[in-house]
Amino acid sequence: MARVKKGTRAKRAASATEESPAVAKAQKAVDSATSSLDAQMDRVAKAKARAQKSNSATAKTSLANANSKAKDLRAKLSEAKMGLAKAKAMDAVRLAEAAAKEKVESLSESLSSKADKELAAALKAFEARWVKTKEKAHAKKLKAAEKKAEAKVKAAAKKAAAKVKDLEKKAKAKLKAEAQKAKKAKKKPAAEAPTAKKPGRPKKVAETTAKKAGRPKKADAEAKPAKRAGRPKKAVAAAATKKAPARRGRPPKAGTARRGRPPKKAT
Repeated sequence: MARVKKGTRAKRAASATEESPAVAKAQKAVDSATSSLDAQMDRVAKAKARAQKSNSATAKTSLANANSKAKDLRAKLSEAKMGLAKAKAMDAVRLAEAAAKEKVESLSESLSSKADKELAAALKAFEARWVKTKEKAHAKKLKAAEKKAEAKVKAAAKKAAAKVKDLEKKAKAKLKAEAQKAKKAKKKPAAEAPTAKKPGRPKKVAETTAKKAGRPKKADAEAKPAKRAGRPKKAVAAAATKKAPARRGRPPKAGTARRGRPPKKAT
């Protein structure tokens, strides 16, 4: 709502109390007519005194003229007073209008001030409600975010714990393997010390102790008597060239025949 400045209101109040130009003009006309009438009444009094003293026609005519002029001045004064009364009546309307405007403006200012106070109170109440609603919504969102973050932290901690456990397990296995390797390395020199006489590859025990049955030595073959010429029999030749292979594993019991599949022949 628009407000009227105090300076403007003061100027309007001062102008409202001042006399209007119309009233001033009417008052001036009344004052002039009154002054003229008073002067004419003095002349009438003098003419009347001369007429009474001389009782001549000239004196009587002068008195009649003075009375006629005084009568006109009285009418003029009466008209001036009527104009003054009208001007004052119109000025009263103006004053009433100004007073009404002043009252309306004062009421408007009062209502504006009251509205401003009510608006400030309403804004304050609305702000309090709005802040409370927002704080509640923010608290709810923060609680959900904290719960989500806590779940993520727990999942990360669980994953990290599993990884650490796996690393510790691998480290223990590696340490155990290294310890066993070191233990074997310590035992190996002690076991090889009595047998290692000279550098080089050791002799194979299997080659020296167990010889494979096969072709007889050349000297033995030369010592035998010469066979007759001709192609020997198939069975004899096969028996002479091939020898039954040595059986592996536990030897068969004496006096019992072997059951099952016969042993494979050595190739």
